[in-house]
Amino acid sequence: MEPYQVLPGPEAFLPPAAAQRGIVLPDPGQAHIEGRLVDEDEAVEYAARKILGAKVPTIFPGPLVLWKWNEKAAKKAKALRRLADTAPMRLIPMADYRPKYPKIDPEIEINPNHPNLTIWHNRIDVCIFVGVHCHQANLALKIIRGGTDCYTIAYCAQAGHEDACLSLRDIGVDTINNLTDTIERLKKEGVKSQAEPFTQFRTSVKGRFVEGS
Repeated sequence: MEPYQVLPGPEAFLPPAAAQRGIVLPDPGQAHIEGRLVDEDEAVEYAARKILGAKVPTIFPGPLVLWKWNEKAAKKAKALRRLADTAPMRLIPMADYRPKYPKIDPEIEINPNHPNLTIWHNRIDVCIFVGVHCHQANLALKIIRGGTDCYTIAYCAQAGHEDACLSLRDIGVDTINNLTDTIERLKKEGVKSQAEPFTQFRTSVKGRFVEGS
């Protein structure tokens, strides 16, 4: 049996957990690319090229960087803003994923439990998760792999995410800046961003498409 690869989908209505297929989390100093363990620098280079080659690269910042609960979070948020400006990438916050009662409208809620809708409406082909609580990230990454063809990158402050196509662990400001610096270097070497102009970005609000940035 060939080794399982964590690739963009659509894979299945109920995609298997990557851990059940033998994908393991990286050790400190490592990362994984589609389930293959590599050095962190190799993964950063690969991620930078994926971002530059994408038409709608997007950062999904979660509460751990959106909420200024300490100075470390504030510094990460500034580093993400620099990354978004440099690539360039869009920013779509995953701000509040507590259950909403009595009714949830998944097309207008900012909620990573419905990341496939966000990706479909905005035609996102590469995304980065940063600052999303691990249990929510694991759920969202499986939904994305199951129902979309988006390439997922997880920048995790803990041990990483086996259900992402590419994942780094123990990330901090330096890790984010390393990705930004790598993108800057590649652009100087002639690698051009394929990102669509932001004026072409549209999102759905209560069934209506509106222009956005």
